[in-house]
Amino acid sequence: MYDRFSEDCLMGLEAARETGVKIAGIYCIFAPVELIYAAGAVPIGLCGKKEAPISAAEEILPAALCPLIKSSFGYARTNSCPFFDASDFIVGETTCDGKKKMFELMAQMKPLHVMQLPYACSDTAALQYWYEEVLRFKAFLEDQTGQKIDDKELKKQISLANRIRLACQRLIALNMPGREPLKGMTLLAVMESKGFILDPETYLDQLDRMIDDLETSITASRPVFNKPRILLTGTPLGKGSEKVLQLIEDTGGIVVAMENCTGLKGIYNLVDETLPDLYMAIARRYLKTPCSCMTPNTGRFELLSRLIEDFDIHGVVDLSWQCCHTYHIESRSVETHIKQQINIPFINISTDYSESDIGQLTVRIEAFMELLYGHYHDSTGAKN
Repeated sequence: MYDRFSEDCLMGLEAARETGVKIAGIYCIFAPVELIYAAGAVPIGLCGKKEAPISAAEEILPAALCPLIKSSFGYARTNSCPFFDASDFIVGETTCDGKKKMFELMAQMKPLHVMQLPYACSDTAALQYWYEEVLRFKAFLEDQTGQKIDDKELKKQISLANRIRLACQRLIALNMPGREPLKGMTLLAVMESKGFILDPETYLDQLDRMIDDLETSITASRPVFNKPRILLTGTPLGKGSEKVLQLIEDTGGIVVAMENCTGLKGIYNLVDETLPDLYMAIARRYLKTPCSCMTPNTGRFELLSRLIEDFDIHGVVDLSWQCCHTYHIESRSVETHIKQQINIPFINISTDYSESDIGQLTVRIEAFMELLYGHYHDSTGAKN
């Protein structure tokens, strides 16, 4: 069901627009979806995860640039992303220098608002700066939609967004030890569906019913896969750029958790519904996102440690898209944390969206799987 959610969403967009609903194209989990819904608009995740449009982007952008940025811009430039085409305005963010300069070019195509992120997530001045950015985004939304954001509606949307995050937590909890886990490719399809929600209440109902069915069918009495349990971390991936995830599972592992932006990074922090200032509550929640653009990014290490313990992780695969400088540099710190504090095997994979290195990646990942089998499993599949 959820592997075709984007197609179902696309069919509903035109009907929504005919009733006057504005469509907000978003690229990042830093974009506060609660505000967008409260303004009467619909946030839709934009394309940027396939290789096809990159050649068109490289006619303007440098080749030595992150494939996610080039793919995003290529889709916009060639008008080959139906969600970009349907968007009335675009929401960007300054998670890296490449993206913020690319957004300058994209702003020539559609109305575009860039949320200016602070340098840190734990500094008082940074929080105040980000709070002002949230208010600036509110003003932009009201201008684009012609609708004032009402506190009552905002509270409703905050509650709905929190409940969706809690439902996603319940889903991923199915992969904790003691039962046959869902494969990473299945989890990816569900997590990606969060980018295509026309009606949060309907989506939440569908998600809850799906999880109920899974909880009934996947019981503790079913056999547990005799495969290394992998945590995938690093840069975001999705349908079209999932080759590393696919290779891990094709070579004998099973990705039981993904820490990246298209995985779990955005579901564990909730908006505090008890705070009287709703905009400060939103600012606090989103600023806690443990992205490598923040320095220091201690929240990522805390989340990794939590996931490794909760999901009985046997090995960590850290994915870095080529020319993604913040994740490349932070990979060394992640490796040190994993090896010294947790003492489990770790591998960094640096690649792009092309298929040209599939053979090389297969060899590396197969060797990593063999290491994990030798490290953790005897002939019965139990830990040594």
